[in-house]
Amino acid sequence: MTAPVVLQQALNALLGDAQLVPTPLPGTDIQLWLIAADNMQREFSPEETRCILEEPPYWCFCWASGLVLARWLAEQPHWVRGKRVLDFGSGSGVAAIAAAKAGALEVVACDLDPLALAASRANAELNQVELTYSADFFAEADRFDLIIVADVLYDRANLPLLSEFLSRGQQALVADSRVRDFNHPLYQRLAVLQACTWPDLAEPAEFRHVSLYHASRDPASP
Repeated sequence: MTAPVVLQQALNALLGDAQLVPTPLPGTDIQLWLIAADNMQREFSPEETRCILEEPPYWCFCWASGLVLARWLAEQPHWVRGKRVLDFGSGSGVAAIAAAKAGALEVVACDLDPLALAASRANAELNQVELTYSADFFAEADRFDLIIVADVLYDRANLPLLSEFLSRGQQALVADSRVRDFNHPLYQRLAVLQACTWPDLAEPAEFRHVSLYHASRDPASP
């Protein structure tokens, strides 16, 4: 199986010898085009490190929060079955794919990065599910039953998005391992679950604890 050309070329522009390979995700029936694990075992040159930091190819990893959210939807499909779902900051598309597999009526993968949308398309095809795509969350109508979000709150400056999610969806389901106890009045923590980024980046143990939060739109809101 040959990796999607546009994604492979983008990865090679950062890491000349890196390869995308179809990779099964542990604890799921999903596979994604991810950077081959053996590419992460060598030391990177200063130039490679600079390129990765300036333009990280985050779409070629399955981050821990995305993996937790995908497992959650597979184990509890009532969250999405028969519903219209938008995956905010879709990255590789893992959560969107999980929602589609769990029986969502419609799933929109939404990301500002064209490469992320290309990765979501390639991964949807790999898993034989149908998604639609959006590059602008704020251009979407207020028509979704659920907004799903993974690994977007890595910077506290992004916390205002928590309210914005509920401007387009009746409910939001947010998985995150970076920002804890963000103390939003509409969000309740459902669980703290364990996962690691895939392929494993040997991140600190604290980033393997993923919090899952749920919010419903305030009934008093228009």
